[in-house]
Amino acid sequence: MKRLTVKCGVICWFAVLISCSSGPAAPEKGTPAFYWQAAKETFAAGDNMKTLEHLDKIMDDNEYAAKALPWSLVLSSGMAAGYAELADHYEIGARMNKSDPSAFRRPMGEYRGYANRLALQFADKLTKFGLLKGDTVAMAFGFPKGSAGPAPQLVKVTNGIALAPAEADAAAKHTLERDVLLAACRAAGAPDDAAKGEAILKDPEAKVARATFAMSMAQSLYDFSQLYGPRKLDDPEKMRILCERSQELLKSVPESKDTRALDGKIQAAIKKK
Repeated sequence: MKRLTVKCGVICWFAVLISCSSGPAAPEKGTPAFYWQAAKETFAAGDNMKTLEHLDKIMDDNEYAAKALPWSLVLSSGMAAGYAELADHYEIGARMNKSDPSAFRRPMGEYRGYANRLALQFADKLTKFGLLKGDTVAMAFGFPKGSAGPAPQLVKVTNGIALAPAEADAAAKHTLERDVLLAACRAAGAPDDAAKGEAILKDPEAKVARATFAMSMAQSLYDFSQLYGPRKLDDPEKMRILCERSQELLKSVPESKDTRALDGKIQAAIKKK
């Protein structure tokens, strides 16, 4: 009987250990909680494209939409800006390298195509922003990976020096991370100030004023409208639409020096097209 009691005690003790070590159950695969957790994990690993895919699954979910939509808008606008920046650098490189401009025009076209797709996705998602309630916007995703400084390899590109494949990949990765980081800082009310942006976004419950976020999104819409100028993708209709959406969103932001400056740029772009 004594031995039986000891054995039962040992079994119970192991059961307690197993129970304690297992922790809370992981979210069931395919549920909104699963995609939210997956988005956090891929974002922490620096995979912004995969994070966007996870967030798209919960964009309309009542529990997660208020957090997923702002995060998705920051990511898609930052990545679109990154690809647009890469394309502009390679365009300069093509002009500088008279002997082999095609080595620069091919990646320029690819990057501009990626920027186009992400910019249009961003504009489409932004139509849902008006459905979010309240005077603040959730920024509950943390500070993005990357550096605020430009990719050093792009100096070579703009001087007409072709990059080796590994260098080109590193330049693209750096630039995309950088522009996502800058987009997050701007949305948080800290444009071009990574230290301030990090201080705001390190709070897991970070929120920013709705007007601050809206101003950032209006600026992005205008910036992306410039992709469709005659020297780039040459699509005046898309340029007009993005400019008008930027102008409409700007109406929700209290007037300031910055809003007046942006509105002036928008009006000039619409007239020039």
